[in-house]
Amino acid sequence: MNIENTKAQMRKGLLELLVLAVLRKEEEAYVNVILEKLKEKEVIVVEGTIYPLLTRLKNEGYIKHRWVESTEGPPRKYYQLTDEGKAMLDQLKQAWEDISKTVTQILND
Repeated sequence: MNIENTKAQMRKGLLELLVLAVLRKEEEAYVNVILEKLKEKEVIVVEGTIYPLLTRLKNEGYIKHRWVESTEGPPRKYYQLTDEGKAMLDQLKQAWEDISKTVTQILND
């Protein structure tokens, strides 16, 4: 078993929850801010992973975006949670708490 591969798969499985949580806290953020917030918590994600996830979350109605002109380059796309996204985040958070509790119990038995 390759531990780094396993850890990467665990992080990938949690990425939707983490991105929604960042957007709830930030209220509105563009991709670099989302990536930076995740990196601060040692969750390393590359742009090639985040953009498809953001597109899927937008298509599912969990997030929305708006374009903001920038004086330093091209316009930036800012993302924020929709009401459906807030509800999904609450559901994912509860699911994580249930899974975490179960895993902790099994590991400590």
